[in-house]
Amino acid sequence: MTTMKYLIAGLACTTVLAFAGPTAAQECPRGDLDERYCDADGDLIADIPTDADQLIDPDTLIFAYTPVEDPAVYETAWADFLTYLKEQTGKDVVFFPVQSNAAQIEAMRSGRLHIAGFNTGSNPLAVNCAGFRPFTIMASEDGSFGYEMEIITHPGSGISEIEDIKGGQLAFTSPTSNSGFKAPSAILKADYDMEPERDFEPVFSGKHDNSILGVANQDYAAAAVANSVLGRMIAREVVSADQLETIYKSQTFPTTGYGVVHNLTPELQQQIQDAFFNFDWEGTTLQEEFEKNGEAQFIPITYQEHWEVIRKIDAANDVSYACE
Repeated sequence: MTTMKYLIAGLACTTVLAFAGPTAAQECPRGDLDERYCDADGDLIADIPTDADQLIDPDTLIFAYTPVEDPAVYETAWADFLTYLKEQTGKDVVFFPVQSNAAQIEAMRSGRLHIAGFNTGSNPLAVNCAGFRPFTIMASEDGSFGYEMEIITHPGSGISEIEDIKGGQLAFTSPTSNSGFKAPSAILKADYDMEPERDFEPVFSGKHDNSILGVANQDYAAAAVANSVLGRMIAREVVSADQLETIYKSQTFPTTGYGVVHNLTPELQQQIQDAFFNFDWEGTTLQEEFEKNGEAQFIPITYQEHWEVIRKIDAANDVSYACE
């Protein structure tokens, strides 16, 4: 088992299981899902419970966006959409600013979070440990979507290619992040025979914006980040392009996946899905923020298909989705 596996498994167990109540193991197919969930249809996500006593229909819906940047910025960005969601469901809707991927997962597993956007790397843990049912991502007007992982440095760092990182530090975001840890770890090992601790010192910033600011301010010599976050920070003039240099760019990965906790009533889950797909972006706070990446709509996705490449990266890193 690799260091990575200990990080991921330990994070999931210590932060998520703390909120798990006693639940009898169900006799049903579940694949990698935790024992509290079933997957009778084989789509790799938790089924909606068939027992009405296990369903919830809360008066207030809690929404959380993945903790990649300043939560205050995104509470404003999501304001118009959440107002529309309130109108479509008849529920109060509250924005919950989470500070870490682990906190977001544990909030859903414990029943304190109903609707969420989980970042690319956290989706498998959210699906398997928290009963997350992703159904959509943001896309451009032509339906294209995704982002790339970039390894960035700053001018004058002495780093012009990946091998120059050897003997120094490389900043990651968190162990559950795809572009902030899992993808670069797999790529560095497979393509460059470079591993954390052995060839360089890994440090964790907590968020993509922390890593980007750290490199721009020369606190970090290099960092692995999502270029979607980088693009938005440059567009908002939080950093300038001339403060940064890219030495590696990956293939395209799916971006943040949005969905619901598995045990909302089927009717409520459908209302929430309809709200995502019918929302008119034109002139809204959502458009103002996310058009910086060229995103203009929500499109349907499935975890089984669109997260296949992420599950392969996790397998290459020996990542376990087990919650215990």
